[in-house]
Amino acid sequence: MQNRITDLFHIKYPIVQGGMIWASGWRLASAVSNAGGLGLIGAGSMYPEVLVEHIQKCKKATDKPFGVNIPMLYPDIDKLMSIIIGEGVKIVFTSAGNPKTWTAFLKEKGITVVHVVSSVKFALKAQDAGVDAVVAEGFEAGGHNGRDETTTLVLIPAVKEKLAIPLIAAGGIATGRQMLAAMVLGADGVQVGSRFVASNEASSHLSFKEEVVKAKEGDTQLTLKELAPVRLLKNNFYHQVQEAYEKGASIEELKEVLGRARAKRGMFEGDLKEGELEIGQVSALIHNIKPAAKIVEEMVTEFQQAKKEIIN
Repeated sequence: MQNRITDLFHIKYPIVQGGMIWASGWRLASAVSNAGGLGLIGAGSMYPEVLVEHIQKCKKATDKPFGVNIPMLYPDIDKLMSIIIGEGVKIVFTSAGNPKTWTAFLKEKGITVVHVVSSVKFALKAQDAGVDAVVAEGFEAGGHNGRDETTTLVLIPAVKEKLAIPLIAAGGIATGRQMLAAMVLGADGVQVGSRFVASNEASSHLSFKEEVVKAKEGDTQLTLKELAPVRLLKNNFYHQVQEAYEKGASIEELKEVLGRARAKRGMFEGDLKEGELEIGQVSALIHNIKPAAKIVEEMVTEFQQAKKEIIN
C-alpha cells in the first residue's frame, strides 16, 4: 500500500486518524500509529499543559510517527506551537483558519504540515501556502464543516483535478470499501474520524460511543451554519437549536442556546441530552466499539478484498 502518503509520513498504511476534540488523546493516537496508520492528538480541546502530557505519553507508547491537529482558531495557539517545537513533534495538521499564518514557521522547523479544507479554493490556497498535503473533507463529516455542503464524492475528484501535492480524503469514510472508493476518486489516503470515536482507546465518554453505535441513517444533521457549521446527533440540545430557528432566532440568541463547553458536556462527560454530540453521517455504518488496531486491520483487509473483486 506504499504511495505518496505512506512515504510522506513514513507509515505502513495510508490511514490517518482524525484529530478530533474530546476523542483523540494519546491512547488513540499511539494505538493507530502502532497499527500502521498515522495517529493524531486533537489539541483543540486541550489546555497547553494537557497537550504536553499527551505528547509525552504518546512518545512513550509508540516509536512510530504521530502528529498533532491544531485548529487555527484556538485562542492560545502561540502556546501550542511553542509546545509543538519544544516537544519535537514532526507532523502537524492545521484546520479552521488561514494556512499561511503558521505553515512557513513550522516548515522552517522541519515539520511536515497538512491543512484541512472543504473546497477546491481553499485546497489551492493551502498548496500556495506551502503545505505538504491537504485533507479535503466532505460535508458528510462530523464536527465542524464547510459552508458549501460539498459531498466527498464530488469534492475529492474536484480537488484532485487542480492539486499537485498529496491528497487525503475525509468525510463519510469508515470502511475499507469506502477507503478504496476515495482512492479511486483520486485520494492518496484517507482520514477517518467517526469510526475511531467508537474505539476502546478514544477518550470520548462511553455513553457517547454507545450512542454513535446506535445511530441510524438520518440521525445526524448539519446545523448552526450562522456560527460555525457543525454536524450533530439529533438529541434534546439539537431540538432546542431547531426550535430557536423556527422562532427566527438571531445569531446572538443562537449563541445563547449553544452556551459554553457544550461539546465537552456531550462527548467527554456523556450528557446525551443537553450535550453537543458531534459525529459524521457514517455513524450509521458503525455497529460496535472495538480496539483501534482492529479497526485499522479490518479496513486494510476489506480494502484489499474489494480491490481484488474489482480486478476480477
